[in-house]
Amino acid sequence: MYSSATSPTPTATRTALRPPGAAAGRPGPKQVPAPSRPAVPRGADGRTTDARGQAARTALGLRGPESVLPVGARIPGVRPGDGRLLRPPMRPGQPGAPERIDPAALQTPAVRAALAGVARICPAFTPRQVLREGSRHILVAGTIGRAPVVAKCLAPQAVRSEYFEQLVADFHHEVAVYRAFVRHRPPVRLPRLVAADHDRCVLVMERVPGRPAARERHPVNAPTPGEVRALLTAVRTLNLWRPPTDVFQPRMDYQLEIARYHSVGQLTDRDAGDLRGLLHGLSHTPLQLCHGDALLSNMLLAPSGPVLVDWEQAGWYLPGYDLAVLWSVLSGDTAARRQISQLAQSGGTLARDAFLVNLVLVLMREIRLYDVPGAGEEQRIMIRRLYDDAALARRAVRAAVGTR
Repeated sequence: MYSSATSPTPTATRTALRPPGAAAGRPGPKQVPAPSRPAVPRGADGRTTDARGQAARTALGLRGPESVLPVGARIPGVRPGDGRLLRPPMRPGQPGAPERIDPAALQTPAVRAALAGVARICPAFTPRQVLREGSRHILVAGTIGRAPVVAKCLAPQAVRSEYFEQLVADFHHEVAVYRAFVRHRPPVRLPRLVAADHDRCVLVMERVPGRPAARERHPVNAPTPGEVRALLTAVRTLNLWRPPTDVFQPRMDYQLEIARYHSVGQLTDRDAGDLRGLLHGLSHTPLQLCHGDALLSNMLLAPSGPVLVDWEQAGWYLPGYDLAVLWSVLSGDTAARRQISQLAQSGGTLARDAFLVNLVLVLMREIRLYDVPGAGEEQRIMIRRLYDDAALARRAVRAAVGTR
């Protein structure tokens, strides 16, 4: 959020790739895949996608804000900001000194609109730095008193996007997840919720010190072995947590996903049949709470340990979904992939089969994201690597079906 079998031979010299259009702040033509949920899903707040999307389309300025303070948290009281950028007094070289303020970045129309939404629920918020200004979200780091926070808002450009309703539904879901975590604290570190405005799509949370485990979706340089172990431990700790079943909802319709990739030719008839066969055997397997977008860029390496951010896709999945996401992006780290495969198989045959189903669908999504017209040579290398990984996953699925 701030600063969604045998592995192939790593290529040490490849350049980090981002999805098409990421560098320009615009999503590529396939950057936001079609919804992978049931036709009328319900989020953690119990509202349908249609209801949430319609509320937000007229919103981003209608109803009054709601504020939620994290359990046990204390935000120092300060006088409301008057629009000026204030610096709390700090000695030179003092740890935690604020970033250099860029007035120009804070004065763009999109950022000013976002800050107006933040001011409704946090009048004392003082902006310090624009962390991201994209076509989907705007992130602004700032302070409330001396407490560092981050404000996340839906970008004004998203209103004109064909995926507007899905983006709003995901934002509403993330707000609901953070509120659920206030009542049911997970066993992993995550930013504490400070305030949220559901209808205007504004979220203010604690800013955790640390650096992203990677800044690219498919990083060239993987984290160190020790960092990979810490990240896997955090993910597995979350996956084994069992909150009340009514707090979160299933986030993927597996039959629908298989049918979608089959209809566009990414899965053959045999692939679709094999996956449905494994799913039939997993019909009584308990679902697992997953982050849903366990990319390295959504994990911070903080002094106190890994911190998971960006919870838009959190919910119930077949076991091993987060591990499948990590396996798909760690193509240059054979040791990490081997460790992930061992973790996936440690739960037995059913856990292995669930991991393989997840892995094939995740790789299909990555291929759909990268395999677009006009790809350069570096991106074509990534596409070939993804197709090789998908072939490995297909063979593993066929082997698993043959042993049933």
